[in-house]
Amino acid sequence: MNAGVKRLDIDGLGMRYGQRRVLDDIRVPALTAGSLTALIGPNAAGKSTLLRGVAGLAPASGRVLLDGEDLARSPQAERARRMAYLPQTLPGRSRLGVFEAVLSAAMAARPGRGHAAAADLHAVDAVLARLDLTALADRGIDALSGGQRQRVGLAQALVRDPAVLLLDEPTSALDLHHQYRAVDVIRRETRARGLITLLVVHDINLALRFADRVLVLHDGRLVADGKPGAVIDRELLARVYRVDGEVTGIGGRPTVLVHGVVRRPHSGAGRREADAIGNP
Repeated sequence: MNAGVKRLDIDGLGMRYGQRRVLDDIRVPALTAGSLTALIGPNAAGKSTLLRGVAGLAPASGRVLLDGEDLARSPQAERARRMAYLPQTLPGRSRLGVFEAVLSAAMAARPGRGHAAAADLHAVDAVLARLDLTALADRGIDALSGGQRQRVGLAQALVRDPAVLLLDEPTSALDLHHQYRAVDVIRRETRARGLITLLVVHDINLALRFADRVLVLHDGRLVADGKPGAVIDRELLARVYRVDGEVTGIGGRPTVLVHGVVRRPHSGAGRREADAIGNP
């Protein structure tokens, strides 16, 4: 499904809700095959909106280009086959079991077949194992916890073998173990299959540990783009997140430590006032 796809470009994407502009001329060159890009920023920065715009699920100005081809000119069915989009809020009730739900996603990505092939069954077994879902394969979707349902949604996205993987906070309902396991699987699958993956996360430390590139949104604008270690620093934490923090090394890995909450907007030349966190 994703054979030969090399890059995705976002060219001047803009979006409005009524009279309010929520994305302003977003330009992101060359999201490349095999790379995991984390999309970070505070609440209401426009992260989910940008993902929906790239997926073609909301009206937008500008262009989304896949290997130079404007996806707006492609039939919606073709766009859906080339992109897998996992929303922040998963669909409601379902009568399907876990295995059936993931198998249905695999078959939907390969229309024209009336029955599941052996390759489909193997692909479902494999992705369930990678996401620690094998023991739940026969359980009904409605009997799952929110975190388990989120992992099933991720399995459905991965089993479709898309060219582009768009994931909106796929770890928000997961415990710490499954957060790191899920993002590790996403990174491994991205590299092994040559996917172009755009991942919305709130945990900056996940972005620092797993992402090849980060995009930082603030008030509907792209304010930083680059390698995580080069982009995420004390100044960005203060300006975008309004926290007094630093990036330090723990166990040989860059980690954000937050010392306090910035009470005044940060400026490079001005004095920053912060309230300490966790102190008596």
